[in-house]
Amino acid sequence: MTRRNYDIAEIRRLDVAHHLPAQASYKLIRDLGGSRIITRAEGSTIWDGDGNAILDGMAGLWCVDVGYGRSELADVAHQQMLELPYYNSFFRTATVPAVELAAKIAGLLGGDLQHIFFNSSGSESNDTVFRLVRTYWAIKGQPERSIFISRRNAYHGSTVAGASLGGMTFMHAQGGLPIPGIEHVMQPYAFGEGFGEDPEAFAARAAQDIEDRILAVGPEKVAAFIGEPVQGAGGVIIPPPGYWQRVEAICRKYGILLVSDEVITGFGRLGEWFGFQKFGYTPDIVSMAKGLSSGYLPISATGVSHEIVETLRSVDDDFVHGYTYSGHPVSAAVALRNIEILEREHLVDRVRDDIGPYFAQALKRLDAHPLVGETRSMGLIGAVEIVSRKGTNQRFGGTEGKAGPVVRDACIAGGLMVRAIRDSIVMCPPFVITHEEVDRMIAIIGAALDDAQETLAHLAAPLPLEVSEGAEPGL
Repeated sequence: MTRRNYDIAEIRRLDVAHHLPAQASYKLIRDLGGSRIITRAEGSTIWDGDGNAILDGMAGLWCVDVGYGRSELADVAHQQMLELPYYNSFFRTATVPAVELAAKIAGLLGGDLQHIFFNSSGSESNDTVFRLVRTYWAIKGQPERSIFISRRNAYHGSTVAGASLGGMTFMHAQGGLPIPGIEHVMQPYAFGEGFGEDPEAFAARAAQDIEDRILAVGPEKVAAFIGEPVQGAGGVIIPPPGYWQRVEAICRKYGILLVSDEVITGFGRLGEWFGFQKFGYTPDIVSMAKGLSSGYLPISATGVSHEIVETLRSVDDDFVHGYTYSGHPVSAAVALRNIEILEREHLVDRVRDDIGPYFAQALKRLDAHPLVGETRSMGLIGAVEIVSRKGTNQRFGGTEGKAGPVVRDACIAGGLMVRAIRDSIVMCPPFVITHEEVDRMIAIIGAALDDAQETLAHLAAPLPLEVSEGAEPGL
């Protein structure tokens, strides 16, 4: 493939003059003279406009599961564009790729989750959840069941409904969020909120907070509980064993719908096709995106149980919800081929049996570092907690978010793209990453921790951990 030559200085000038990047400080972008310009990628590596090769420890944004440079995904997009570049799913119409993709996803979900609504992003998928759930209860003659229960520090998107469902206060501070009808409870963050506590006892306490909130607002008013199997943007929060079984039992006890937000965990990230399969619970609705197309084209989906769909079918009214690009035929065709690659190359099995366990073992090499309070992973997603005093969960400067950006910046300078979420360094590499590349990731993080020690030593004396909510915005 012929590589295009760019005038990167001019691109950066245009970036400041005209382009507004997502979730960024526009003052900082201006002061830096523009964004880092990414120009190409292959496998698990990206290159910027200055020629720097960077190992992509974040798979783009939790999504490029099959790796970069898959020409067959470009080929199938080209073929579909020539045959049918676009048609909508309004007007009682559908396209072949959308229908075939819906059937494929239903087969992967299994059980009663046999119906699929398409969207363009994870945020839109959770907006669909929001309207679908409230519509369902209204048809059932229980419109008072309108309250969603979510968790503090959860991330469910950045639309008005998605950001409201999420539990990040820095997002709520903009735009007068959250909207009414959403309650937030504790997250199952053992390192931050149950340090030293027995895992079973912590699981019971975190789940009990959900039941307590249900009882406080009135079970007859609660429509659904929504949660990520593993909280990704919250800092790779892996719940303790038994947590999800307790949550499901609570939902069934009060007749509340259970929504599994699989935008990050879906399509193999945890070593099973979906996170609910990994943890062993049965949701009524599943939101998904990212790995569905490995980020090659925008597409998301919402999987819905047969009982909910039959309720919608019991009335003559339209479900007046949907998007211009719902079931976009080119995106659907690419997603179908992406799933074919995952199956053909046994990449989900690889996450479960090979690269995931190797990644977990490699992360453990960092446990002895004086700045590391904990490493954790599941499948091919992981985090390194940075602490001011070994054996504790105390943070530098007495609050979260001081150390993470320092270590993150050192990682990027060393050739590894990771994300800082408060004082966690999180990573989520492509499924095709090699053992050697994992070793390089861990070596770069270790060197970044070493480099950060002197800088962090100048921060104020540590105080007990003050748990804050939300990800450190941007990279």
